[in-house]
Amino acid sequence: MKLKAIIVDDEPLARGIIRKYLAGNENVELIGECSDGYQALKLIRETRPGLVFLDIQMPKIDGFELLEVLEDKPGIIFTTAYDQYAIKAFEMNAVDYLLKPFSKERFDLAVNKAVGQMETKGFPAASDLVRLQQQYDGSRGTLDRVVTRLGSKVTVIAVDKIRYIESQDDYVMIYSELGSHLKEKTMKYFEEHLPSDTFIRIHRSYIINLSQIAAIEPYSKDAHLVSLKCGAKLKASAEGYKKLRALL
Repeated sequence: MKLKAIIVDDEPLARGIIRKYLAGNENVELIGECSDGYQALKLIRETRPGLVFLDIQMPKIDGFELLEVLEDKPGIIFTTAYDQYAIKAFEMNAVDYLLKPFSKERFDLAVNKAVGQMETKGFPAASDLVRLQQQYDGSRGTLDRVVTRLGSKVTVIAVDKIRYIESQDDYVMIYSELGSHLKEKTMKYFEEHLPSDTFIRIHRSYIINLSQIAAIEPYSKDAHLVSLKCGAKLKASAEGYKKLRALL
């Protein structure tokens, strides 16, 4: 039985090369291709492929953002133009990748590995992808958007639309102009990757957008209350208030 595969890449030339390399392959059947993460999410849900050739750098939703919102992850062969630092992350987590530009021989090696894994023990576990995601997160620069999923609905939130973020155990709740969205990330992640001149952590439970502040007033001996334009009232710790005063 052939392994069903799709290609996800915003570059027509890159998709064409993979299509060409797959032509005549006895073990893999190409059943579709997409130019962005939104299309890919819909196609993966509809066709449930066993293998996805996934580009990382794409508009709208990139490769890792797509993986974050996929419920059931298929086998992944990353296609990337990333630097050697990122490639080491792939190697450490036993997830296969193709560094652009790649040859037909290197492509065949990756495909044969995928087919062999499916016939024996299966693809690298979801935990391998999680570890890879964590390493990728650590190398990210400043965020300009956040992707969330609720059921089958995926929302892309521009960071300037975020009002505040609240800790929810192993998740965070993101409050924005688009509503409230649960995200499986830590407060530390957002504290490190949101623009530092716009967002500040005022409490272990809250990160706020400075442009949303309406008023600040004393709350207790060691705390203040920060009122936002949306009506939310959030406690600022002594350390959080100190940070606020320094910025404001």
